[in-house]
Amino acid sequence: MRAITIPKSGGPEVLTWAEVPDPRPGPGEVLIRTVASAVNRADLLQRQGHYNPPPGASPYPGLEVSGTDTATGEPLCALLVGGGYAELVAVPADHTLPVPAGLSVEEAAALPEVACTVWSNLGHDLKGKTLLVHGGGSGIGTFAIQFGVALGATVITTARRSKHDRLKALGADRTIDYTGEDWVTEVRTAGGADLILDIVGARYLAPNIEALATNGRLAIIGLQGGVKAELDLRALMAKRGSISATTLRARGHDEKTAIVRGVRDHVWPLVESGAIKPVIDRRLPMSAAAEAHRVVEASEHVGKVLLTIG
Repeated sequence: MRAITIPKSGGPEVLTWAEVPDPRPGPGEVLIRTVASAVNRADLLQRQGHYNPPPGASPYPGLEVSGTDTATGEPLCALLVGGGYAELVAVPADHTLPVPAGLSVEEAAALPEVACTVWSNLGHDLKGKTLLVHGGGSGIGTFAIQFGVALGATVITTARRSKHDRLKALGADRTIDYTGEDWVTEVRTAGGADLILDIVGARYLAPNIEALATNGRLAIIGLQGGVKAELDLRALMAKRGSISATTLRARGHDEKTAIVRGVRDHVWPLVESGAIKPVIDRRLPMSAAAEAHRVVEASEHVGKVLLTIG
């Protein structure tokens, strides 16, 4: 088969579309013939040499895929620990999902990683709450906005101004330009956020706590703004707040299985009803993965950038 390999760490130009050995599915795994994968920030970090796959995982980037089961021909999509940028992918059957009714197999590639991330960090108790989503134009952000709206939350999001109209169309109640507006004051004026989904990390730690409502929770899922910051425990205690920090890739098989099951039971019905739709910025051939990485690295996109195999 062919796959995107990373011969050495570096910029997007190191990504190479090359012939590699076919994967061999193990017990309990299915072999998927890829239709599409999607670009995630973790893929960029792996390319740069900062986020290696866990031991035993595929060395190729790609945390989600859609395609067909080579044994049955069944269309499906899957959450991966790696290997999505390839013509064939072996994945535990427990980590696969049916293609939601009304979507194409290709469109389904935009969903597994974001759906599992959002579901595992936000849960389903959002009715009447205020949700702050940082990076609203990202794949995670566009999904989280729709998820919050579907579950009855008031959704505030930060993003570049050029993306605001798109995010309002997804249901965001308030959009804030983080490059020129005081988003902390804006959120506090709205009563504070009961839940914050944060992809920035260290740089936003103190302002996030300031923006929390009483009994609020900060869910950190990314570190684009650094890994180390000083925490004022008094400020957190005054809010009776809590902080959770998670990654999805490193979770064990059983934990991922439970997350995928929760997505199938609770999130897929929202997708099939049309309450949540995959937001796809553009589609590029898998061999053009370098260009896809440049787009995501520059934050030029709204939603997902797909890599397709014709």
